[in-house]
Amino acid sequence: MKAKIAKLINVKSIVTIVLTAVFAYLAIVGRISGQEFLTVFTVVIGFYFGTQKQKSDEEDILK
Repeated sequence: MKAKIAKLINVKSIVTIVLTAVFAYLAIVGRISGQEFLTVFTVVIGFYFGTQKQKSDEEDILK
């Protein structure tokens, strides 16, 4: 259980969560449009999950 929590609390996860929160706030207060938020959010989430998938694939190859 502690290992799973430790994996969640890494730099990429923190950056992804903070960036998502900031852009969500900016969209809510009207500083950026919903379309701009969606574009940035898609890129960030795509990068995050893409790197996680790549890491998982590399670990599977090493087994």
